[in-house]
Amino acid sequence: MNTPLPPAHYRGTAAAALITAPGSGQGKSMITAALARLHRNAGRTVRVFKFGPDYLDPMVLEVASGAPVYQIHPWMTGEEECRWRLARAAAEADLVLVEGSMGLFDGDPSSADIAVLGGLPAIPVIDAGGMAQTFGAVALGLASYREDVGVVEVIANRIGSARHATMLAESMPPGMRLLGAVPRHEAFDIPDRHLGLVQAGEISDLGERLDRAAEVLAEAGLDALPRQVTLEAVAPPSPPRRLQGTTIAVARDQAFAFLYRANIELLEAMGAELRYFSPIADVALPPADALWLPGGYPELHAATLAGNRPMLEAVRAHHAAGKPILAECGGLMYCMENLLDGGGAAHGMAGLLPGNAVMAGRLMGLGIQSLSLPGGVLRGHTFHHSRLETGATPVAHTRRSRGDSEAEPVYTVGSLVASYFHGYFPSAPELVADLFLGQPIHQGSHTHAGEREGF
Repeated sequence: MNTPLPPAHYRGTAAAALITAPGSGQGKSMITAALARLHRNAGRTVRVFKFGPDYLDPMVLEVASGAPVYQIHPWMTGEEECRWRLARAAAEADLVLVEGSMGLFDGDPSSADIAVLGGLPAIPVIDAGGMAQTFGAVALGLASYREDVGVVEVIANRIGSARHATMLAESMPPGMRLLGAVPRHEAFDIPDRHLGLVQAGEISDLGERLDRAAEVLAEAGLDALPRQVTLEAVAPPSPPRRLQGTTIAVARDQAFAFLYRANIELLEAMGAELRYFSPIADVALPPADALWLPGGYPELHAATLAGNRPMLEAVRAHHAAGKPILAECGGLMYCMENLLDGGGAAHGMAGLLPGNAVMAGRLMGLGIQSLSLPGGVLRGHTFHHSRLETGATPVAHTRRSRGDSEAEPVYTVGSLVASYFHGYFPSAPELVADLFLGQPIHQGSHTHAGEREGF
């Protein structure tokens, strides 16, 4: 019997920082992307992470940095995975950036908690529009709210003039400094829609915009590296090879693009072969044992999806053959009888679940959640602007991370498992293997989301 090798050990020192803000809408996403582009264009190796669940910002950050972007979150991905990914990045890169979520102290855990976990300096981006000396008060509040979070530098965004920048710098309290003042510039104006930024692939001149934004940051004096941080961690053990010999067809196009890199890599590490296809453009499924329909924007392509009858028939045939299907959020909508778009028009979908998916015009589900099944506890999140009209009875429910109350229903019809819930696969490899191998599911009695680990 072979003695297993010890897990990989990572240790690295790199310039690193959490780019955060007092709240959403301050411009931190594009500042983070522009910083990554600035240092990449200077010849440095850059690694960027997104704090918490997010599919859209990482698409832009990947274009900006030229490297894969992973989500890190002490509860959803786990503290040890956060440490490992950050340490591995520090061992490979000159600069490691983490884009925060919402405000610095918002959520539980918050962006501040990842700064503490990784020993990262927190650099808030503060929208200075309509503000002068109060800017210093906001900076002081962020710096003094928690003693364990290091905030000594801030970035002013959307300033109006050089005089404005001077007033902001003069407003800084003792022990703090204005790292840079970024003027309003069209290069930072990335369009968005109801779920966030538009997908990076839809912005034809994204690379040029990022280059211009990087130049604006350099002119604002933001070309210096943040302080050095040393990070150390052990890689997680290899997952079981339970999907060896299993082929999974994965929907991937403009309508279905919400795919965590970590999820894809886990399936491959478990032995699965992934074959990608487009429900918009293709007329047949690739030969596969299982089907994964991830989230995305099916509502924006509903007429095209409905008009692709050969693909809808192929999905129905896969289901009729008893082959496993996992449908998440947008994938769930695709599996309904009809999808009613924002204008109320009905579009026929695959019809694997009875009823309709209806665009609601407002947020209908949001938050970190978990799904407890006999194979484990799968952590993840929900974020959707549609609702279901269905007579189907759920076989299980996700649970909210705070309060431990029931949240998203989970439906099964034959080999189909469908929910608005987006799972983070590395949190429960055995459960994920069960789903793609078609194991029957029943609500489990594992630890609920409310029984928290770490923060």
